Amino acid sequence: KLWNAARFVLMHAEGQDTGVNDEPVTLDLPERWIISRLQQVEQETAEAIEHYRFDLAAQALYEFVWNEYCDWYLELSKTVLNDPASTPEALRGTRRTLVRVLETALRLLHPFMPYITEEIWQRVAPLAGRSGDTIQHQPYPVADPARIDETAQADMDWLMAFVLGVRRIRGEMNIAPGKPLEARVQYATEADLARLERYRPYLADLARLE
Repeated sequence: KLWNAARFVLMHAEGQDTGVNDEPVTLDLPERWIISRLQQVEQETAEAIEHYRFDLAAQALYEFVWNEYCDWYLELSKTVLNDPASTPEALRGTRRTLVRVLETALRLLHPFMPYITEEIWQRVAPLAGRSGDTIQHQPYPVADPARIDETAQADMDWLMAFVLGVRRIRGEMNIAPGKPLEARVQYATEADLARLERYRPYLADLARLE
């Protein structure tokens, strides 16, 4: 999973503007959410290692990389990367987030998976603005609580529940995953309607909606 994620990131980032000099970027919900979750998993990992619970540290990293980064963020990033109308700032923000979160995840994972993380890091590090001969000499990531975005996490929880709800209906009704559907929302609050409008492109892509 990690290798395939790295291939996806390199395919979209190598030879592209990844904001290595901190040029202006636009960070939408997916970027703010994954950066926020990264801070939390850094906290969880540090606490687990401090108490010699390497099993909990490994589990936290596994769930973050597999479920959140790979299964959700990589899919969400395609909405911006594949949209001809995306601004340079939005594209730069997405690519920068893709490479920086992956590079940080590699450093978090290195004590648990030393060889594959070293191999991937050698390719990813320059795109994230990092230099060095080996990942072994890089600092272990430390969380920045100021970058935890509870609003983004709440909005992302809503978006994921919406997408999973549509997917569950497809499964129950035996509807092909790729078949475009019309969705109708019932009992929506004002907050639901606002989110529906704001995140419509992501919902359309991930839930395959008309």
